[in-house]
Amino acid sequence: MLPLSAVAQLGKLLFFDRSLSASGRQACASCHSPAYAYNPPNRLTVQPGGADLKSFGNRPPPSLAYLYRQQPFSIGPDTGPDDAPVDLNTAAASAASAPMAQKSAGTTQPTAMVPQGGLFWDGRADSLQRQAFLPALDPLEMANGSVAMIASELARATYRQRFVQLFGQNIFNDPDRLVSEAMFALVRYQIEDPSFHAFTSKYDAWLQGKARLTATEARGLQLFNDPQKGNCAVCHLSQPSRDGLPPLFTDTQYEALGVPRNPHLPFNKDPKFFDLGLCGPVRKDLAQQTRYCGMFLTPTLRNVDRRSVFFHNGVYHTLQQVLDFYNLRSVRPEKIYPRDASGKLTLYNDIPETLQGNVDVKDAPFDLKVGDPPALTNLDMQDIIAFIHTLDDGYTPTPQQTEHDAAGAR
Repeated sequence: MLPLSAVAQLGKLLFFDRSLSASGRQACASCHSPAYAYNPPNRLTVQPGGADLKSFGNRPPPSLAYLYRQQPFSIGPDTGPDDAPVDLNTAAASAASAPMAQKSAGTTQPTAMVPQGGLFWDGRADSLQRQAFLPALDPLEMANGSVAMIASELARATYRQRFVQLFGQNIFNDPDRLVSEAMFALVRYQIEDPSFHAFTSKYDAWLQGKARLTATEARGLQLFNDPQKGNCAVCHLSQPSRDGLPPLFTDTQYEALGVPRNPHLPFNKDPKFFDLGLCGPVRKDLAQQTRYCGMFLTPTLRNVDRRSVFFHNGVYHTLQQVLDFYNLRSVRPEKIYPRDASGKLTLYNDIPETLQGNVDVKDAPFDLKVGDPPALTNLDMQDIIAFIHTLDDGYTPTPQQTEHDAAGAR
């Protein structure tokens, strides 16, 4: 393993430094623990933050792992680094008359004007540097009141001299540049430290011919890829990329899945509050593009086994609950959604009725109708979960497996 550069070593110090928050008790690692694949280290639906560490936001923190290949947010077909930037609202307007493309695992998707890329659940950050910076100022997270406040904390840090060595004697005379360089160091740490994108799962070993899936795991993979069963691979891409890079298990696109409302979130105590992802309330620039309301980023499934909270609102806490949602939402919605005071089933109850047409009802298994048999049996779901376990990093082939595979290669 290559040693970290001096800038990345500084970034590592910053990542674990709790003094860089208003409370003095919260670091990046508080919500993104290395021991949990840079997921939260607990089962809390949302993490405490704020100046007193008693405030709560409305979304569980996504993992910081496997973000190094994430492209900036865009609407439309894939763009290259030399393409001219496109105004997002212009792109959205040009796509307004185009129907949403139906997705099916294992097929070549047509070019479509779809939201993709970006960081956070709503893609509002276009770089890892911006992603590192926004929580530092968020009043519900690290709660620094200004860039100057962050600069003041950095000036008091025990590693202050490292900034001087790397960026010159005058670095502390320019608060904006100081904070910018600190965010750059955090990015270098995330890019250089292999733990953020280890690719050491059993599935990676299997792709390299260094491991063998069990019969259960192999069935799970088949169901995961089957467009008539799980159809999971339609969004959680399971094949290496066209240039041979290992799969990230996300297409980095956005979907309105209609997951049920989480009554335990503080913001949701207000029945008129709705978290609509791409069109607000946190993200502001796409507020008028209502066809994207309710859409959230598809996260990677790598190391998902090390999360305890799922979906943008943290409504589920187990993989079984997640699979039940996908399997039953369309065919037995009474198993997924609550009833109101009159006994009426409240479908898609975390999206206003006027926007519920955005919810995906075309892609399998959501294309099934009420009363249809579920796409997956209980055994099917257990097999898929067994396969998902193979996406956890840290797998080490046994000597017997390595010898067996080597003998087979001969």
